[in-house]
Amino acid sequence: MSNHSGRGRVAGLPDWDRCAVMGVVNVTPDSFSDGGRWFDTTAAVKHGLDLVAQGADLVDVGGESTRPGATRVDEDEELRRVIPVVRGLASEGVIVSVDTMRARVAAQSLAAGAALVNDVSAGMADPAMIPAVADAGAPFVVMHWRGLLEGSNVRGHYDDVVGEVVGELHARVEAALNGGIAPERIIVDPGLGFSKDAEHDLALLAHADRLHALGHPLLIAASRKRFLGRILAGPDGAPPPARERDAATAAVSALAAQAGAWAVRVHEVRATADAVRVARAIEGARTAQPTTPGGHEGTR
Repeated sequence: MSNHSGRGRVAGLPDWDRCAVMGVVNVTPDSFSDGGRWFDTTAAVKHGLDLVAQGADLVDVGGESTRPGATRVDEDEELRRVIPVVRGLASEGVIVSVDTMRARVAAQSLAAGAALVNDVSAGMADPAMIPAVADAGAPFVVMHWRGLLEGSNVRGHYDDVVGEVVGELHARVEAALNGGIAPERIIVDPGLGFSKDAEHDLALLAHADRLHALGHPLLIAASRKRFLGRILAGPDGAPPPARERDAATAAVSALAAQAGAWAVRVHEVRATADAVRVARAIEGARTAQPTTPGGHEGTR
């Protein structure tokens, strides 16, 4: 652990002194939140560079939508979407994460310059994933996942969501370790919105300490998700559209940073970049303030 906040650091990545900001580039025609606006390579690379200019520390590139009900793209199409964008951003010096469930996409992205692999299935969708990441010596995000979001998987059943998610994440961390991924290269993510209702997501955010107890840096990906829509719903119960959830996302980013998250993954970077810096400044003030016994609080 590199600093007092217990944030941890990931081998092979910079050691930021605050919660890092991971910007999202969806190279898909059907993402739930940006509807394919960044679908072609040139636009996607430009968008990634814009996110860095707005304060993203790293950029997560994905070519397959994981929204509920999305149909999977075939592997060749995913490669066509992702590899040129990874190569384009990495060649500009951007730290790139590849968001994929496929070992071939992960391996080719790492070869094209990606620095880490963010697999929403934690290696469960493709048995070749963990060996491929281990072979490359890359960092790996282990997310809590209960299968593709189709049918009954969209709404998971939990008796104790925090305990069950921690237990299932622990099992996937063990699988990654047993598969040869070094412990200092493992990041955990509670998988907000994946087979979870709003109350599940909120319980996980409220008990970040239980997630930290897994002993690995924590990535929180709350951006524009359904539970924020639920919180922000008007009197008629209608949630605001995804793009109107960015202020709420930044609020989660500040709280996640305060709770010691290693990074937050967001679509709209600027507000979250500000939020994590404010959280860091307050944290710094807390540790810098000497406590003087018997001092006067404020005489005026």
